[in-house]
Amino acid sequence: MHNPTCPDWAEALLNGFSQIFLQRHPLCGLLCLLAILISAPALLGGALLGGMAGLLTAQRRGYPKGERQAGLYSYNGVLLGLLIGQHFAWSALLPPLILACGGLSAILTRHWLKHAAQPDDLPAYTAPFVGLGWLLLSNAAPQTLAPSAPDTLAWFGVPFAGLAQIILLDQPLAGALIALGLWLANRRAAVWALIGAACGVLPGLWLDDSNGALLGLHSYNPALAAVALSQTRRQPWLPLLGILLAIGLTPGFAALHLPALTAPFVLACWLVRAGRRVLQKPRMDSPFESP
Repeated sequence: MHNPTCPDWAEALLNGFSQIFLQRHPLCGLLCLLAILISAPALLGGALLGGMAGLLTAQRRGYPKGERQAGLYSYNGVLLGLLIGQHFAWSALLPPLILACGGLSAILTRHWLKHAAQPDDLPAYTAPFVGLGWLLLSNAAPQTLAPSAPDTLAWFGVPFAGLAQIILLDQPLAGALIALGLWLANRRAAVWALIGAACGVLPGLWLDDSNGALLGLHSYNPALAAVALSQTRRQPWLPLLGILLAIGLTPGFAALHLPALTAPFVLACWLVRAGRRVLQKPRMDSPFESP
């Protein structure tokens, strides 16, 4: 619903931040923006620039206003702006790169929406971010995590760190702000997000990667999958299956020498939705059955 106290462009941009978590809720988007400001203020400019690039591209190309206002053309740009700001040193070429990637992500999203107009079609989710992110990171210097001794108290913040990792942050406080935003937008989604993030701790421990587990690196994909699939009716087995698939698919990207980004979440949700579509197809009558 349109908010008369908020300009259209600001509402659309805030919805873009909230759409990262599959919500249309400006206050949720504002809390996500605040999480970036508090945890990684140097990344905020890139996030805003990427989101605006997607929004302006959609407006310039005449994409449906309802979709623009919902933030559907901004959220991939926000993620790309964060990714570029995090992995590339500042230079005069960085803003044009963010603008180009944000605009291209909006174009890719529009093409996807045009060809996925039916309810049973596979959503784009963050696929444009993943595809463009892989191209960008193939030219970026690899980053390594500094080892740290696990702290007992820190484990309680892991689910929140997992939520923060969805927007490339690693501070539990940022995740707590995101959780609050999700709670305001959709309480069911907030609960499932925390369940998914908590489940992601187990593979980190199994892989003897306590540092990565503490930072939420094993938690953000199952958290996103849980949020996405909790929206499909009230069937708890769907988000649970999505959580398991996201966890199981993640090591495969390391084996392929690809950064996981949010690809396990996307693939897990596609597999669940495709499986449901196959199972729900009406069975054709057997030619041997009597009329």
